Amino acid sequence: MKPWIHLDTAQMPDGGGDLRLMRRDTEFSIMAGSIELMNSRLSGSEEALATLAWDRLAGRPGPRILIGGLGMGFTLRAALAVLPANAQVTVAELVPAVVAWARGPLAEVFKGCLDDPRVTVHEGDVSPLIAGAPTAWDAILLDVDNGPEGLTRKANDGLYDLPGLARAQTALRPGGVLAVWSSAPDEGFTRRMRRSGLATEVLRVPARKGGRGGRHVIWLGVRV
Repeated sequence: MKPWIHLDTAQMPDGGGDLRLMRRDTEFSIMAGSIELMNSRLSGSEEALATLAWDRLAGRPGPRILIGGLGMGFTLRAALAVLPANAQVTVAELVPAVVAWARGPLAEVFKGCLDDPRVTVHEGDVSPLIAGAPTAWDAILLDVDNGPEGLTRKANDGLYDLPGLARAQTALRPGGVLAVWSSAPDEGFTRRMRRSGLATEVLRVPARKGGRGGRHVIWLGVRV
C-alpha cells in the first residue's frame, strides 16, 4: 500500500489546532490531530445532506441555501446538481486554507464547483450568517464538526445548543430545513432539536455511495 503524503497544514482559528491535508495516490484526507474529518472516498452522507434537505423543500423557486463547512465540496456539488438555475448558495468556511486547497491540490475533487455563478464563498464563521439574517434561508446545512458539538472549535457548541437552534429556526423561511451531519448518533441533540420546535427526522445514511460500509447520521428539522 502506498504511504500517505503530507501536502499542507492549516491553523484553525482561536487555538483550535491544525488541519492536515494528506494524499495517498488518488485519495485525499483532512485530519485534525489523529481524527480524520473527511476523506475523498467517503462522500455519500455529505451528498445526502444536500439532497435530503432539497427533497423536503418541494422544489421551491429561487431557493437560498447556506452551507456551513466547505470540506471537500461534496455537499456543495450535490446541492448544485439538484438546485435550479436561480438558486443562491452561500458556503461559509472558517479556515481560508481549505478554500485555497479547493482551488489547488483538491481541484480534481471540486471539479470547478466554486466557479458556479450560483455560489458565494464566505471565508469566516457561519454563525453570524445565521444570527444576522431572519427568514433569509430556505435551508441551512451544517457540516462543520464530526457531530453536533464543537470538535475542532469549542465556539461551535453554540450552533447545537437550544439558543443556537432557536437562531437557526429564526433564520429559516417558513417550511425551511435545518440539516446537520454527524459521524455518529447523539440522542441529546435529537431531544434538543425536538424541544426547539423543529419538526425533526433522524436518518442513518451510508457513508459511501452504493450503501456499502458504515453509516452516518443526518438530522432534518423543518420550521413549521
